[in-house]
Amino acid sequence: MPLLLPALHRVRALGRPPVRALMNLRELVSALNDFASPALAESWDNVGLLVEPSPPHTRVTWKTWKERLVVRALENRIGIYSPHTAYDAIPHGVNNWLTKGLGTCTSVPLHPSTAPSSPAEGTHRVEFCADAEHLDAVLSKIKDIPEISCLTTLPARVEGEEQTRVSLNCSQKALLEVVALLSQNSLLYHKTEILLLQKPLLPHTGMGRLCTLSEPLPLAATVERIKGHLQLPHVRLALGAGRTLESPVKKVALCAGSGSSVLKGAEADLYLTGEMSHHDVLDAVANGISVILCEHSNTERGFLSELRDALTIHLQNKINIIVSEKDRDPLQVA
Repeated sequence: MPLLLPALHRVRALGRPPVRALMNLRELVSALNDFASPALAESWDNVGLLVEPSPPHTRVTWKTWKERLVVRALENRIGIYSPHTAYDAIPHGVNNWLTKGLGTCTSVPLHPSTAPSSPAEGTHRVEFCADAEHLDAVLSKIKDIPEISCLTTLPARVEGEEQTRVSLNCSQKALLEVVALLSQNSLLYHKTEILLLQKPLLPHTGMGRLCTLSEPLPLAATVERIKGHLQLPHVRLALGAGRTLESPVKKVALCAGSGSSVLKGAEADLYLTGEMSHHDVLDAVANGISVILCEHSNTERGFLSELRDALTIHLQNKINIIVSEKDRDPLQVA
């Protein structure tokens, strides 16, 4: 779901009087990152500012359609920003919009997101106790190791002896150096504790959704609701083993786009997504789970009008946001 961004945006919103302020590309990207942090995207996903307009004489090849798109964007000084799975994860994003096709329901992420962490915070905490004889020498060497933060010392009594408890945060790389240093002294090493630092889960944020309908609905009626929400004349349906069109649907696991990896193993009456592999559909069906496939972008496209309205507010009406009228799924029923 890339967004095409002119390099300089004169601030005007549709149907509103012009505003005097200007928002350049850097300011706009910062605002978009604030709307949905790229850190929430899947690790494999390429998100953020993908094409940044540069000075004249930029050279790229003309071999593939993707490269040609980049060429045209650069020639017209247009940036391309892709939020992609970051917009899948946020509470007000694509998957939340997709749940509206089910009617009244409650939903939770299938794979909750954790709060983004910065390298400076470290990935591990190391704690150990040292007596006065070894403390200064150890601290001096530890302070020479890069990627260490939050180094603190507190008085402690260990087995009746006055000692100092040392605590520090460090990266995975620094952890190896700290352990190697402490292992040189068996007394220090045996009093060492290593903790993995984990960020708290973000509420209502993450990949996919597990939806519980307020009232069970026959599968046939669920199909019709989804078709109406996505404005599609048809969808693909695989009946779970032992299920019929009249079987009740109470729990729905859904994922916009391609849902195989996100939905795998979810306990539900129905999987709803754009596309899944043949064998993943067979696995779901064998487990008594029906599957509705709507094609990849059909599970995302309808969100764009909501996104336009949300970004208009988030960007304080400084941007004229236009939703493409040509965008459509490439697959048709012949």
